[in-house]
Formats: sequence, structure tokens, C-alpha cells
Amino acid sequence: MAAGKLFIGRKVRELREGSKATQAAFAERIGISASYLNQIENNQRPVSASVLLTLAENFKIDIGSISGSDSDRLLSALSEALADPVFDAYSPSLQELKLVTQNAPGFAHALIASHQAYRRNSEQLASFDDHMVRTNAFSDPTPYDEVRDFFHFVDNYIPELDLAAELLANELGIPDRDAGFALSNHLENRHGIRILRAEPHEDVLRRYDGASRALFLNPYSAVSTRTFQMAFQIAALELESEIEAVVRRANFRTQGSVDICKIGLRNYFAGALMLPYQDFLATAEELRHDLELMATRFGASLEQVSHRLSTLQRPGRKGVPVFFARIDRAGNITKRHSAAKLQFARFGAACPLWNAHQAFETPGRIIRQLAETPDGARYLSVATEIAKGSGGFNAPQRRYAITLGCEVGYAKNFVYADSLDLSNRAAFDPIGISCRICERTSCPQRAVPPLKSRLTVDHQRRGILPYQIS
Repeated sequence: MAAGKLFIGRKVRELREGSKATQAAFAERIGISASYLNQIENNQRPVSASVLLTLAENFKIDIGSISGSDSDRLLSALSEALADPVFDAYSPSLQELKLVTQNAPGFAHALIASHQAYRRNSEQLASFDDHMVRTNAFSDPTPYDEVRDFFHFVDNYIPELDLAAELLANELGIPDRDAGFALSNHLENRHGIRILRAEPHEDVLRRYDGASRALFLNPYSAVSTRTFQMAFQIAALELESEIEAVVRRANFRTQGSVDICKIGLRNYFAGALMLPYQDFLATAEELRHDLELMATRFGASLEQVSHRLSTLQRPGRKGVPVFFARIDRAGNITKRHSAAKLQFARFGAACPLWNAHQAFETPGRIIRQLAETPDGARYLSVATEIAKGSGGFNAPQRRYAITLGCEVGYAKNFVYADSLDLSNRAAFDPIGISCRICERTSCPQRAVPPLKSRLTVDHQRRGILPYQIS
């Protein structure tokens, strides 16, 4: 598969089938022969620029949405799964992986799911001791990974919820009106629900009492958090049929996954209601993604703004493709999404050379980094620490780092790129995805050897690492 050629056979086939056209009729409509269309749909020939433009004009689609590397996240996940030593006998080429993800995405998803189950069972077996077996310590399913993958592979964009949220935001005058005031009025006027203070001892962000029609909110939570919880309650009251339809299509394996996904979908609606798509995207463009200014304008938190930027995937009106992640002090990625080429590791901690970790050392500041991954892709990454907690001096504080970034070709759209030398390759820090799949042979921060590399040990010589990676 030559570099620069565009093989989008599956997408063209879906477009044709969606218009209920035969190959002959569809080929005539876009001005090519039926045999050429057949070769395109089977990825035997690339689609030309003229054909791509014709598709965009005739079917009112976004060229970026049909020609963009939508399979990057699937390719990354499949590559990581096949890096496991269990597949030592098979080392597929990049061309083979691309053929699978483009022509048989269902098979790729099935293989990834099988590998996840294998890893989960292997880790459970390796961790069991007599006590754990007696107490059945790891018997419960883990729905979080399944739900996270659901959002990951739908590009973190749920159109029916996003459009419904924008429609309601326009009706309520958000963001021109204070969102918290508008949502509390809406709950009272449409649903007869009063907003009351939760008792401090309850230790809740939100509690809804359907019998008394009261929504209790933690009085010590940040204003943006209370607003978000009101928006969440609106989703639960008004969008349940749409949410049920999304969940049914997802075909989750367990009830736990269904319940977790419903929470995630209500959260999605809440973020979209507080930060309605068109206004938010226009503000991002106007302010060049200045997170602090955007948070102030919408009455939102930095995390809410950053997360929302990762969902701007509406066909025909996409935002800058960004990656977003939230990381705890141990390096665990607790939230993640990437519309950029960079894809996060599904297992293990994030690269210690990534500036997300440095954010914990500089609380209250947004820090910048130019970074390059082993494949040669370069990125602008910004990170900052956030604290979550309520209840005063003695209350526990949860601390996270959030990070947001883009490929360097989009960096001019970010105020954080100002004064950085984007043309100087030496200014880019070498980072990886995770140690277990990173190809770098001389990284001073390597925690574990890469899974599929051969190690040699020189007993007469010791470098930073006790081994050498071949």
C-alpha cells in the first residue's frame, strides 16, 4: 500500500449501500466505470482526488470525514494487541494491519476483544493465591474497558445526544445566559423539580428524590460541577429513549457495561448542554483554544472544556483533531480520547517523558511540550494539574493531570504554540506510547523492556539499563 494513496473501499461501499444504488448506478452517478468502482470498494485501487471531490459534492459529505484516518485508533489498538508475546510466531507488516482494519474492522474488533479477555484472565490467574481463590477476589466483570472502547471507536461523538443538547441550549439561551440559572429554571418550570442543598454528611455530588421532586446538590462543589449535575439530571429525565437506543446498538456483553454506559451518555449530554457545539467550536477558533478563557466564558472547568474539545467530531463541522487524557499520580489514564494520530496505550501507564506527569510538579500552571513519537509524528501537548474535592481543609483532595494536544500541523490554532520553534526538530522531546510497545532502544526512563524485542546482557558493562535492546 503505497504512501499517500487513499484506500477507502469500505466507506465507499457503505455510502453506496446507504443510497440504495447498484454498483452500475452509483458508478454512473460519480462518473467512473463500474469496474473501477468495484476495484475501489475491494481496496484493489485507491480513490483518486477527482472521485473524492465528486463524492463530497454529490453526497454532501465532509472530505475530512471520508478521507481522514478514521482507522488510526483501530490500527493502534490492533498493533498493541499483536505485540503481546502470545503472538510471537506472527509479526504482521503495517500493510497487513491496514488491510485488516480497512476491510474487516469487525474482525479487528473481535481480535482485540479476545486479546483483552485473554489478558484479563492471565492477570487474574497470575494474581490468585489461596486467599484470593477462597474469596473469589477477581470474579466480577470489568465493564469500564468495554464502555471506554465504545466511546473510543465511535470517535467520542454521539450525534443524537449532541444535537439534542444544542437544541435545548438554544432554547434556554445558553451560553448567553448563565447556564446554572437557566438549567435550574428549566428543571423547575418543566419538571417541577426544586434545587436544594444536600447535607454535608451525605458526601454526594447529586441526589435526586423523585417522590419529593427535589434535586439535592453538594453546596461545596464548584459552580461548574453543580451546573453539570443539573444537566445530567435533565438527560436522565428527557433523553432516556435516545440513550436506550444508543446502548442497544452497542450490544454490550454485561448489564454492568450497560449501566456504566448510560452514565457516560448522560455525562456526554451534560457536557454538550453546558458547551453547545456551534458556539463552543466558534469560541475555540476565536480564542485559539485558550482553555482558561474558554472556561471563563462558559462557566465551565478546565477539564470540562478540554474533554469537550475532544468530542468536536460533527461531520462537516469538525474541530481541530485533538487528544485528551486525564491521568492520576500513579500514571493511570482515567479518561482518554484521541482524534489525532496519537493513540493511548490500552494497558500500562503513560510514557514518563510526557509532560502530563510534570504537571503535578507545577500546580496552577499550564505547561507546554513539543513531543515526537517513535513513528516520527510530532505534537504540541499542554498539561495542567487539577484538584477535585469539597468540604474544606480536612477533606481529601483528588489530584489529576489533564493534557490536551494536537499534531504539530494544527499547532497554529493554539495560543500555546506562540513563541515555540515548531520548525526545530531538536526542540521536540522523544516520547512513546507505553514502555511495553515503545521501539526506542536508549530511553533513560524505560520501565520495562518492549515485549517483542530481543534483549542482550553484557556482564562486563552496565549502562543506564541492565540490558541492551536489539
